[in-house]
Amino acid sequence: MPLYQAPLRDMQFVLHELLQTEQNYQKLPKYQEAFSRELIDQYLEAAADFCVNELAPINQQGDQQGCHLSQGMVSTPQGFKSAYEKYVELGFTSLTADPEYGGQGLPTLLRISISEMLCGSNWAWAMYPGLSHGAMRTIEHHGTEQQKHRFLTKLIAGVWTGTMCLTESHAGSDLGLIRTKAVPNPDGSYAITGEKIFISAGEHDLAENIIHIVLARLPDAPTGTKGISLFIVPKFNVDDQGNIQNRNNVLCSAIEHKMGIHGNATCVLNFDAAKGYLIGPENRGLNCMFTFMNTARIGTAVQGLAASEISFQGALAYAKERLAMRSLSGAKYPQKNADPIIVHPAVRTMLMTQKAFSEGGRALAYLLAQHVDIVESSDDVEQRQKSDELLALLTPIAKAFLTETGNESAKHGVQVFGGHGFIVEHGMEQIVRDARISTLYEGTTEIQSLDLLARKVLKTEGKLLNHMTGLIQEFIEQNQSDQALSVYLEKLDELKQQWLSITRKIAEKARQNPEEIGAVSVDYLFFSGYVVFAYLWARMAKVALEKLSDGVPDTKFYQAKLSTAKFFYQKLLPRTQMHAAAIASGAEAVMELDEDAFSF
Repeated sequence: MPLYQAPLRDMQFVLHELLQTEQNYQKLPKYQEAFSRELIDQYLEAAADFCVNELAPINQQGDQQGCHLSQGMVSTPQGFKSAYEKYVELGFTSLTADPEYGGQGLPTLLRISISEMLCGSNWAWAMYPGLSHGAMRTIEHHGTEQQKHRFLTKLIAGVWTGTMCLTESHAGSDLGLIRTKAVPNPDGSYAITGEKIFISAGEHDLAENIIHIVLARLPDAPTGTKGISLFIVPKFNVDDQGNIQNRNNVLCSAIEHKMGIHGNATCVLNFDAAKGYLIGPENRGLNCMFTFMNTARIGTAVQGLAASEISFQGALAYAKERLAMRSLSGAKYPQKNADPIIVHPAVRTMLMTQKAFSEGGRALAYLLAQHVDIVESSDDVEQRQKSDELLALLTPIAKAFLTETGNESAKHGVQVFGGHGFIVEHGMEQIVRDARISTLYEGTTEIQSLDLLARKVLKTEGKLLNHMTGLIQEFIEQNQSDQALSVYLEKLDELKQQWLSITRKIAEKARQNPEEIGAVSVDYLFFSGYVVFAYLWARMAKVALEKLSDGVPDTKFYQAKLSTAKFFYQKLLPRTQMHAAAIASGAEAVMELDEDAFSF
């Protein structure tokens, strides 16, 4: 099994050098006094110690033991419960929550960076507390004061955990089809009846109560998404002070037998007139749920980033030790029977791809988290709006692109190991199995692509896209006199113009045939992802060049950053032209074959 090591040096590079967190957060009134570089590093080091020494050692056994269901109760793998107790003891459950209800009031950026380490060291375990953050945010944003004191305080303390219950067997991404019902009770609560599937962490033995955030329909509600309401449904009923009472009518009837993340209980939950409480306005549940879903989408992007990082770590360690053949340019280690495989260009290509995706993904995920904090904390209305619109554009890109590149990295990890990668003991195949779900969670890659192109770009007539291309143009103009950056800036400017041109052409075609949008949306998202990465890699190259010019001692780190930027631009960025060509071909080849002619 890969021995996970928290990538603290690169995390600190992104936080302190690329995003200049301490300096920028001084502009946010909420964090002016309480958030410093020293505090960030202290939390990161504590989280790294927890992940390396508590979570990573139980990752593989969690995969092998899995979860077990007996009489509606789920037992988690050995060590999971004690690790959760340690996590609570360290105070990580309350990081970003409102201090009024027991939280520490720290930025989302810090939680996201810690989440990366949790997912990298033990993906299945990380999902238990991970789902709670979305439940907390939903209740914080939309709950009544009574609901906050009743449910939120225990969630923040980590005594309880949370879930979101959306999916039904007949309704996946199309939530307008859900059938779960909510009937008013005389006491103001609701009787929730229905079945939800694929509920991550839906039942377990880590916490004394589980708070389900459930989508359901009120009697006579409008059809479709306009008739969905949102409810708080606890596993155990509680009184007004939050004290546990009797068991609610929520039962785990099955746990899914999955390809991966075996250590996390993915449940079928049956609600049989379970007591629930309306959160937010009637028939506006989907709007409220998006608070949870958008949080979860960034969290899923981080899972993709984590897959790239841990697969890179495993492959790199193996490539330095495994001996096979000699370098084509002559033996590099003549004292050994063969050279380590890291000398071979084919292996180095896979390793560099993993490294480029991991470090680029980290920059994008942390950038998103920083804009979440601006939206929620800045007193500059214009800046809040710009950040909100940038998040709207970049969230589907990050969710889909980081999970797809995470899967590619996981595949490379197995490939570097060769036949050994296919063997369970080495742990590389587990990364592939665990990572595969990430492209499906919170809307598949195809759903995210449609959201990006149809809603975020075309529906806004390019307004949100112009914000991103404006940032790129601003970076180009600010650095156009820097000859060392010219190789990046010229390509970045070219891609920016191509991005805008492609978008205009799609819009023109779509006016004649709406199917053009669906036919090219996935290629459009990939194109967009590579361009966003190009922007971030150019920014990282700029920082590295400045540090080297200043004569900093850590030259190897910054030289490696420049080499990775060069690799991304020369070897991975040309993929944009493949996607551009596919986009230009349009919908004809996709839609030509008649449905009746599909056969096997």
